[in-house]
Amino acid sequence: MKRLDIVRPAAVLGLAAAFAGTAVAEPVTYEIDSAHTYPSFEADHMGGLSKWRGKINSTTGKITLDKEAQTGTVEVTMDMNTVDFGHEGLNNHAKSDAAMFNVSEYPTATYTGRLVDWRDGAPTAVDGTLTLHGTSKPVRLTINSFKCMQHPQRGVEVCGADAEADINRADFGINFGQNFGFDMGVKLRIQVEALAQPSS
Repeated sequence: MKRLDIVRPAAVLGLAAAFAGTAVAEPVTYEIDSAHTYPSFEADHMGGLSKWRGKINSTTGKITLDKEAQTGTVEVTMDMNTVDFGHEGLNNHAKSDAAMFNVSEYPTATYTGRLVDWRDGAPTAVDGTLTLHGTSKPVRLTINSFKCMQHPQRGVEVCGADAEADINRADFGINFGQNFGFDMGVKLRIQVEALAQPSS
């Protein structure tokens, strides 16, 4: 047998072993834990008279995360029928008024984006799009905290984050109170926890 015939199989096996040792990990999908995820917002009342705060009580979605590649995506769907100001009359008004959430026509709001600006192995921002009241606008979320750990009760990895952004609600057609001097600026916050799902 020629020496070249021996070298070729050895070289092929060596390359195969090298590639196997550097296989790229698959991104992990995390399902949002609705019991621990409550997007909230802070809005002006009467041009600085007070601040009103509300939250969305039902949220679904998923997060994908590739820690090695430092990439990931976010998909959040908010059920606007569950908006809660802690005031039943305001809840009903906000849901029905065409200049507010108008949930009969726009029952959900969504936020989708990419995890970006990674530092020390964790993302510090999300570049995405908020769709609210039938209007889609780019919104960048600042991530104030991000952590992944083994869930002590579920037996799977859980990742959590606290993120925020400032938006102008009039940009989304939610302009109730503008003629009364209400400030259209809104602080949007998304606290989220998500559980790792089995790989397919």
